[in-house]
Amino acid sequence: MATQLKQFELGQRDHLTENAGLSTGPVPIAPYYCPDFFEREKKQIFERAWLLVCREEELAAPGSFVVKELPPTSVNALITRSKSGKIQAFHNTCSHRGSQIVYATEGRQSRFVCPYHRWTYTNEGDLIGVTDEANFFNLDKKQCGLTKIATEVWEGWVFLNLQSEPEVSLHEYLGDFRGYFEGYQYRGAEHPIVFEADLNVNWKVLSDAFAETYHISCIHPGTLSDAFTSSANPYGRLLDAKIFSPHRAVSMFGNAEYQMKPENRVEQFAAALGERGSVIAAATKEDAAGYLSHPAVNPTNSASWSMDVNHVFPHVQIDSGPGGFWTHWFWPLSPNRSRYEGRFYMAKPETMTERFLQELYISRVVTTICEDLTSMERTQKGLESGGKRFMQLQDSEIAIRHHVEQCVRWVEAESVREALS
Repeated sequence: MATQLKQFELGQRDHLTENAGLSTGPVPIAPYYCPDFFEREKKQIFERAWLLVCREEELAAPGSFVVKELPPTSVNALITRSKSGKIQAFHNTCSHRGSQIVYATEGRQSRFVCPYHRWTYTNEGDLIGVTDEANFFNLDKKQCGLTKIATEVWEGWVFLNLQSEPEVSLHEYLGDFRGYFEGYQYRGAEHPIVFEADLNVNWKVLSDAFAETYHISCIHPGTLSDAFTSSANPYGRLLDAKIFSPHRAVSMFGNAEYQMKPENRVEQFAAALGERGSVIAAATKEDAAGYLSHPAVNPTNSASWSMDVNHVFPHVQIDSGPGGFWTHWFWPLSPNRSRYEGRFYMAKPETMTERFLQELYISRVVTTICEDLTSMERTQKGLESGGKRFMQLQDSEIAIRHHVEQCVRWVEAESVREALS
């Protein structure tokens, strides 16, 4: 315990923020509510950056498709896997009169038929059927296929870029984060539990809430506080932070001496069924051994570790915990409205014990997410009130500071290369 305390006392003089070369001054609030800034984010960030939209497991078989809205843009993307196995996204727009072609959110089919006039396309985007084709004027079907959206897949993640000609490749966009995260094991990626909510908050307020542990003892006193704080680290100061141009990763403290409270009888019962990874895990350490061995998981190899937050700019966090990974997605809808999507991935349970542990894990997830969400709209109202122009951030909020700095940088940059430089 004394060693831990000494570690965090030293941390006061060796701040992660300063080590990363970031400013330590106040952070502007206007990007969280200003309509003009929001419009510039739409154009300068979401219409230029590579956007992570789904995992390849959602398109497991040839003919599989998913349809994704990409707010704050008006793009409705039809993402398909062809017979050859290639994943490609298209604008979900018919070449005839512009109608949306596919109304379902997912499915499997080799042909897409526009319901308006029955123009027919392959899932590779080719126009192959036009009703009453003879009555058109020199119609060239080869020039009337579905409009492609730049699509690349990395480590099973599907990214789209809405520029007609992306300024940089996904390889260049990910930069050093690519090497840091390559080879990560995505346990249970084919089996997500999904939570969605539309909230009256700016998308960065959503992102901020899942990027730091400073709030845990206040917002989660009965659910997470004992696992993420200790007498040696009562405010859950971060273990580590890494900056990868627009992307970032933070590693969070976990109480290695955590003890279940006697009144938590369900948790006591679950522990008696077998060792779990931690209070926030549904898998055992043995099951997760290969995944936990990746250098980006608990990068400091600390016994006092709980989880990592890996933020792929601009709008997705890939989190690592003792039992696997989960994701948070933040889609802007307006300056003060956003869509949240949480995906928690677990292997399909093979026994009643595994099912029980997963149900306990998900019930805790639901409770903690609800605790986070309840505070966000109050935060948004305070930001919009005009009472303050700046936020005063501390060292454990380095991910928030870096994210706001990057949003401002992209909004002001004339090119993507300038934003990444």
